[in-house]
Amino acid sequence: MNNLGNATFENYVGLTGYSEMAYQMSAHVLTLGYAIMLASLLYFILTIKTVSPKYRISSVLSVVVMVSAALLLFVQANNWTSSMVFDAGTNRYMLGDGNDLFNNGYRYLNWLIDVPMLLFQILFVVTLKRSSFSSVRNGFWFSGVAMIVTGYIGQYYEVTNPTLFFIWGAISTVFFFHILYLMKKVIDEGKEGVPPKAAKYLGTIWTLFLVSWMLYPGAYLMPYLFSFSLEPALSETAVVARHITYTVADVASKVIYGIFLTLTAQELSNAEGFDYDKLDTVS
Repeated sequence: MNNLGNATFENYVGLTGYSEMAYQMSAHVLTLGYAIMLASLLYFILTIKTVSPKYRISSVLSVVVMVSAALLLFVQANNWTSSMVFDAGTNRYMLGDGNDLFNNGYRYLNWLIDVPMLLFQILFVVTLKRSSFSSVRNGFWFSGVAMIVTGYIGQYYEVTNPTLFFIWGAISTVFFFHILYLMKKVIDEGKEGVPPKAAKYLGTIWTLFLVSWMLYPGAYLMPYLFSFSLEPALSETAVVARHITYTVADVASKVIYGIFLTLTAQELSNAEGFDYDKLDTVS
């Protein structure tokens, strides 16, 4: 089993090969991920001026997130198709010659850029009543980066050293829960004194944030969720499930989250007298 070293379990499954369905489902889900980011990029560009200027930095950050995610997820999708080669003898897609192993590291590089941006976004929409803006911002940045870096290290041990895999995953989870704590505090303070519809959107953002971010630990643990033991399940079903889980989590935590922040900013802008429709008519 150790001939691939610290490669992720997708490569070990590739030694026995993927069925046509498993390979194509993975390829299509990965392609769908960056295609959605590109489509959403247009939405965030076109809606920047629908909110008051003071909220627009949130939309600008959504644009940055979409560009980063589309580029790196495009590389991730190509990494999948280049690392697996169809074998006519077995009618399965097998791991290639080893020069291009599949690597989830591209996702972690994407998150290293996107996670701080996603967390900063909400700070440019809500008004903190009691917390310090700089303190929360720094907490988001530190815990966000630490969570991604420790998870990135841990993923390399998911086959060869489960103990280290779980230790690094546990360290990453500590920072993950700190982010949840800060986000809940930000949303609770942000809901104070705002229009009911804006408060409702913020409540939805918290639910979305909680659910979508919980998918990431599930994807990280996917080989073990299918094995029910301390040995990873070298199963093509687990691989497809991981691809789907990561893609759903990315779309929910980046695209849908950004859309709800835009809707919140629009409600706050309207309450403050900003009428985009009138400005658009005049121009």
